[in-house]
Amino acid sequence: MTFNSKSFLPHLATRRSLLLGSGALFAWAYMPKLAQAEGRDPRLLVIVLRGALDGLATVAPVSDPDWIKLRGDQALRLDGDNAALALDNMFAINPAMPNFYRLYQAKQAAVVHAVASPYRERSHFDGQDVLESGLINPGTSDSGWLNRAWHALTPADRVGSSQAFAVGPITPLIARGPAPVMSWTPSRLQPASNDTMDRLLDLYRHTDPALGRALQERGALAAIAKGEAMGKNIQMKPAKVAATPGIPGAAVRAYFTEAAGAAAKFMARADGPRVGALAFDGWDTHAQEGAAHGRLSALLGALDGAFGAIESGMGAAWKETAVVVVTEFGRTARINGTEGTDHGTATVALLAGGAIAGGRVIADWPGVSESALYQGRDLKPTTDLRAVLKGLLKDHLRADERALADVVFPGSNVVKPMTGLLV
Repeated sequence: MTFNSKSFLPHLATRRSLLLGSGALFAWAYMPKLAQAEGRDPRLLVIVLRGALDGLATVAPVSDPDWIKLRGDQALRLDGDNAALALDNMFAINPAMPNFYRLYQAKQAAVVHAVASPYRERSHFDGQDVLESGLINPGTSDSGWLNRAWHALTPADRVGSSQAFAVGPITPLIARGPAPVMSWTPSRLQPASNDTMDRLLDLYRHTDPALGRALQERGALAAIAKGEAMGKNIQMKPAKVAATPGIPGAAVRAYFTEAAGAAAKFMARADGPRVGALAFDGWDTHAQEGAAHGRLSALLGALDGAFGAIESGMGAAWKETAVVVVTEFGRTARINGTEGTDHGTATVALLAGGAIAGGRVIADWPGVSESALYQGRDLKPTTDLRAVLKGLLKDHLRADERALADVVFPGSNVVKPMTGLLV
């Protein structure tokens, strides 16, 4: 690994930096006072999946009477060669995630389904901005909710350096704020994906429409953006689908495992960070999604490997660890014409760790019938993601509820922290 202990990175939030930031660990100089008074030493790791995770292909509502009708042959089922793993009487998890399933059975992992941030449009950049800033509107903050939450905690005894760590060349927005952040780069970088090109195209549609149109006219980018073109009278030849990303290979799994494992090892140290954030790119599955055999299955397998690396790297600290996996929004309930899914609304949040009260799927399930879909196309959001995050911050780190509503997630007074997430 490469560690730069002197040079600090700029904290100015830009859309371009969202493409580059692969993660951050920012160290507490102190334990939270209330946690120490209780004899606890909690850790919290937030993993952001950039590109929008298909929650229905991750945790499928296999017993919903409308599920098979909705996705047909692409629907995960409890039978067949690649059967999903049953979580309860309604839901089953993608078979690419045996580590998470094992933790779930051990009551150290849980799922929150039909969850979404307050954002209701479908731009990756704006959705990620809202997700990571914790504000209602995009582009209104250069700090992230996780950094502000840490800064609002009342300190107790010093546990380590006041310096902080960033994984990758740019600190993600979620970790920016008053704490200085220093850079750490894994020995292997995450391979560039065509998903990144898709989001670059999205960026220029917002900031430079003329350039965006010129880029879209290029064959390769047009093929990558085919999911965006659906319904816009842009004619594409089926052969161009071949330009969409293939199945992620060993390099992606290795990167996820190394980054997550290194984060865990840092956080497990007695003098190490107690709060951290990582971001994994590549989840924009417009074409050839492959929930059971393909790109998404491989990505979920890589994420599952990250869960295993975190558990192993945390060691004894795992019992006081909470990990939460979030994404900017979900994907369409229906499969599109290129066997992928487009930008949607509700999705899943995944929780894991020895501190999690697991073995359950938490859902006010809206159903996936035609009449139940949000705007006739997406899984309807029934749980505010901020309630989940507030619950973790309040009960795990002992953050003040008023600070959560006023400083960490401004304008969220009506969103109460979810209770019962922790043992």
